[in-house]
Amino acid sequence: MILIKLGGSIITNKEKPLTSNRNSIRRIATSLKNVNEPLVIVHGGGSFGHYWSVKYDMHTRPERHQAKGVSVVKNSMIELNSIVLESFLQSGLKPYCLPPSDFMIGDRPLVNKVREIPKIAKTGLMPISYGDVMWYGKNKFYILSGDRIMGILSKLLHPRLAIFVTNVDGVYLDMKSKKLLKEITTEKPVTSKVSMDVTGGMSRKIKEAFNISKHGTDVFFVNGNIPKRIRNAINGKSFEGTIFRG
Repeated sequence: MILIKLGGSIITNKEKPLTSNRNSIRRIATSLKNVNEPLVIVHGGGSFGHYWSVKYDMHTRPERHQAKGVSVVKNSMIELNSIVLESFLQSGLKPYCLPPSDFMIGDRPLVNKVREIPKIAKTGLMPISYGDVMWYGKNKFYILSGDRIMGILSKLLHPRLAIFVTNVDGVYLDMKSKKLLKEITTEKPVTSKVSMDVTGGMSRKIKEAFNISKHGTDVFFVNGNIPKRIRNAINGKSFEGTIFRG
């Protein structure tokens, strides 16, 4: 099984609130049509969920939030997920909506539910989950990011590969020189240095990718604007990007 995260930066226009990038979604979906291996997809919120979560000051830590903010953030993620599902379906794939509430309770995964996901993928369907606002209990809610879902699923399912699809070529050593890091290993981690030179979003992805690789899974960061790089990662061909060696 292969686990793929579609970053909000590649499936939405982050410069324009509540704007999807349908062309990009379709190109990526089309590139996955000939992959003969079960795929599980996770996507971020981009200019949908992120826009509203900032507006209503919602975070990844559980807190009490106004009901309207919770409702608006959740509805916006459902809207974006519907666009992704529709685009994948129109591209000849068989997407299967998988809300995180199907396999999470509070901030903990339901292990038995998570272990059913690969079985769904093996039927020919393509489970698609997404970052969302989640009920924590005690009148508290929190934002469960798509990156965190990648970490949770990888730890329990041990996919053959985990791929983070973004709108840049990979992980840069620093943003000034744009020097691309080709490979990162657990023996010589550089994530602490990198995380100071990138946005918080990329820093979170790097943290999850590093943790996934520590459990033995190779993690690829690729540019979704060139969808063939996703296929190259899956097929083991040379490509431009960053590899976290498992």
